[in-house]
Amino acid sequence: MSRKPLFFARTRSSAISAVLVASLAAPLLGGCFAGAVAGITAGSLAAADRRTVGTQVEDRTLQVKAESAIRESFGENVHVNATVYNRQILLTGEAPDETTVRNVEARVATLPNIRLIVNDVQVGFKSSLSARSNDAFITGKVKASLLDAQDIFANSFKVTTEAGVVYLMGLVTEREANRAASIAAGVPGVVKVVKVLELISEAELSRLSATPNNGSAPVENGPR
Repeated sequence: MSRKPLFFARTRSSAISAVLVASLAAPLLGGCFAGAVAGITAGSLAAADRRTVGTQVEDRTLQVKAESAIRESFGENVHVNATVYNRQILLTGEAPDETTVRNVEARVATLPNIRLIVNDVQVGFKSSLSARSNDAFITGKVKASLLDAQDIFANSFKVTTEAGVVYLMGLVTEREANRAASIAAGVPGVVKVVKVLELISEAELSRLSATPNNGSAPVENGPR
């Protein structure tokens, strides 16, 4: 199936662009998933996180602060997740009306050290626990599929899923971004792929690969 993504870029220095790409809906595919999720281990990761260790710690702290701020300000009125990569915050989930959607973003924007907020919170009823469990399962399947690929580094991407929509975050080249989106779109249960990525050149990738980032990232077992 042909896909023609739309690109919305924000240029900054060092040839890096913040990109939000919404692809066309992927077909819901049937079939079994041959236990790949269970086979993921930390040792399977092919490359270290391209963020510095300091930035990784900053991101985790910012994610906890964002989700705490949302919870304290809106309580059970909303279901909103905050996913952070390189000080960019992705907001996903559900809120009862447009005013609340805007207020959630405004509350998160008061936190320090944020570079960009991408607000994709939808107006509607809060998702069920079974729907959230299915999203978590899809996230695991996408991560496993990225690990299986031989031409990209799975650990360069952060993956989260909301209502079958898979969001990809990371610091990657355009080639890697397109390849990862294609892989994710082919995973059963995925209805759409959205890329919230910082694009770098192949030359920048070579420089990052040649310069250690003070150690590999820890295995992600905290907030999404």
